[in-house]
Amino acid sequence: MKAVVIGATGATGKEVLELLLANEKFTEVVALVRKPLTRAHERLRAVVVDFDNLSRWSDVIQGDVVFSCLGTTLKDAGSEEAQFKVDHDYQYEFAKLAKKNGIPTFLLISSSGAAPKSWIFYSRMKGQLEQNIEALAFESFLAFRPGALVRPQSHRKGEKIGVSIIAFFNKIGLFRNMAPLPVRRLAALMVRDSISPPVGYTVVGSGRILKESKKLG
Repeated sequence: MKAVVIGATGATGKEVLELLLANEKFTEVVALVRKPLTRAHERLRAVVVDFDNLSRWSDVIQGDVVFSCLGTTLKDAGSEEAQFKVDHDYQYEFAKLAKKNGIPTFLLISSSGAAPKSWIFYSRMKGQLEQNIEALAFESFLAFRPGALVRPQSHRKGEKIGVSIIAFFNKIGLFRNMAPLPVRRLAALMVRDSISPPVGYTVVGSGRILKESKKLG
């Protein structure tokens, strides 16, 4: 199998990349990145691209499965418009090129609560992205909607506070389906499901992610 990944330098994307390279079922892994990777591997091809003009690299978006792990925060982006460009526009353009090139399977890291008509900007953005990708009619489209993610060495204060609050509620028996999830477990589930994906559009909710990823260690 050949996989194409965007967002391979992010917390979850890094784990996806490592797991793909560790799995001999994947004979080639193409990572589309903004800057050269320091990671090297005989089955890894890192391609530096300009996401504002991604169609110029359409010829390298070829394979059996694609992983869309791209994302930013409102703080890092600087505005809702800038965040929408990264979290929606870049990924939707990637999806369109993958579909045009006949790639059958698309895996997306979305978010718990994703809904195209949500009054919350982030949830609405993620919901609109799912809706738009679904309309492309991939043979298999899996949208993973995790809750709070535990990222190694994260410097996001808001994220750390959110994880701590959810962990506290978990201790008293609340919000079990929203328990903090290490990004390694999410990545492992995505790679597993990419090998023999279900047909059609599948939403993988936080509860299922927690339950099934636990079996993968």
